[in-house]
Amino acid sequence: MSVKVAVIGMGHWGKNLVRNFYELGSLDVVCDSDETPKATIEQSYPGVEFTMDLEAVLADKTIQAVAIATPAVTHHMIAKSALEAGKDVYVEKPLATNLDDGEELVRLAKERGRVLMVGHILRYHPAVEKLEELIDSGELGRVQYLYSNRLNIGKIRTEENILWSFAPHDISVMLALLNENPTDLSCRGEDYLNKGVVDVTLSTFRFPSGVRAHIFVSWLHPFKEQRLVVVGSNKMAVFDDTASDKLVLYPHKVEWRKRVPTAVKAESEVVALPEAEPLKNECRHFLECVEKRKQPLTDGEEGLRVLRILSLCQVSLDQKGRPLEYQDASSTPDEQKKTYYAHPTAVIDTPCEIGEGTKIWHFSHIMKNAKLGKRCNLGQNCTVERNVTIGNNVKVQNNVSIYTGVIIEDDVFLGPSCVLTNVTNPRSQITRRGLYETTILKRGCTIGANATIVCGITVGRYAFIGAGAVAAKDVPDYAMMMGVPAKQVGWVSRHGLPLRDPDKDGVYVCPESKLRYKETEAGVLRCIDLDEDEALPEDMRVGGIYYDDIVHGDRLEP
Repeated sequence: MSVKVAVIGMGHWGKNLVRNFYELGSLDVVCDSDETPKATIEQSYPGVEFTMDLEAVLADKTIQAVAIATPAVTHHMIAKSALEAGKDVYVEKPLATNLDDGEELVRLAKERGRVLMVGHILRYHPAVEKLEELIDSGELGRVQYLYSNRLNIGKIRTEENILWSFAPHDISVMLALLNENPTDLSCRGEDYLNKGVVDVTLSTFRFPSGVRAHIFVSWLHPFKEQRLVVVGSNKMAVFDDTASDKLVLYPHKVEWRKRVPTAVKAESEVVALPEAEPLKNECRHFLECVEKRKQPLTDGEEGLRVLRILSLCQVSLDQKGRPLEYQDASSTPDEQKKTYYAHPTAVIDTPCEIGEGTKIWHFSHIMKNAKLGKRCNLGQNCTVERNVTIGNNVKVQNNVSIYTGVIIEDDVFLGPSCVLTNVTNPRSQITRRGLYETTILKRGCTIGANATIVCGITVGRYAFIGAGAVAAKDVPDYAMMMGVPAKQVGWVSRHGLPLRDPDKDGVYVCPESKLRYKETEAGVLRCIDLDEDEALPEDMRVGGIYYDDIVHGDRLEP
């Protein structure tokens, strides 16, 4: 083939792209920020140039296409530069680490008339291609359920979590086999090795046809397992990429005997597959698309579908497995019928979700995929970034930015110009998208004016962070925090009043509501009269006494 390709990045996966494009006769240049691969290129790939100068590669008019195998957080930046330089682009999964960046790449490729292909390698695996044939022909019957396990004890990444590293392959295959988008999904996981970098996730999906699916991924597994099971009404299919027989059919059936479902097992059937390396098929397909100006099987639009589901899974993961509905980007939330108010100067990106009765004031900006609950109030010059979730009845005063990674529960108060962060060690030169830390503001807490919340902490229910304080550690429920760094100086009630002078039984009484509080154990305060998640009675929801009157008792009636 005559297409000249530059491979950008020769790390864990890039070296495989280098080998395949070289064997296909198209590798011209290898570019890496580290000089270490230079010796390998000179020794094993004669005639191929090695460089550390990406700008020079993109400026070279003789290079028609680039293949990007750098860390996921850099995909958007490099792919955008390549498209703007007039190159056709192959980018390893995922297309980008957020939906906006992915959409920009797809739009740019269309505007420039460039090929944009995403490296969803399993779509080029002979077993997956055969599975599509079996489903389309009806041999498996009606697909009822599918699940995928992608497990290993291999390379453990710190720049992206396991969901973004392993799951894109299986999401791509799932969408291809079912040819429909899910109606809803959820994702749970845990970070065991590095805080904020999840090592294990389980994602579940439901589809309009009634099919249910799950994807289990982990890099903390004692052995390698790459298995996809498709359960049909006639046959079950198992694609095991670690086995010698990679695709096996099981014509098991379930019969009802005496009104009891009984499994009837049958002999397995090994499906013959052509000998082919999936990555070579993928690289060859990219070269053909560049030469013939064809649309790739896994083009930018397909990459966006996967990215959209990944992004929703990440939101669910951040919210401890909360189920989310799938919304296609082509639909706009005008379907919400504008049950909220937004000032004409406010900017509302789509899609996003805004609850009934919410008000958004002058020059505020709500970004894509943000979710605001009911009866919220956002003051002037506020920003809510992508994938942020805000509960009901949240008050956000002027000049507050709520960044990706922040989760705000119901009844939270954010004072004017308070600061919420999402990266502990930010650098302008270092991109840390996808490594945002999770900060949780629990129900009913207050963040005072100009206070700063260092990312990665949880502020407990009904806690109070004083004006100008800097909270850098988890805050207990009902704690009053003041100073830099913030330290606990006492307890506050639901009504935001200091709790002082407990009785002989250790019971505090709120001077305004008369609700009682007690430490159930050292450092843990609970309300005796109401559960922490129980709504306040109507007669307690309107304050009627000034703070000084309650605290100092200067003008209280005897």
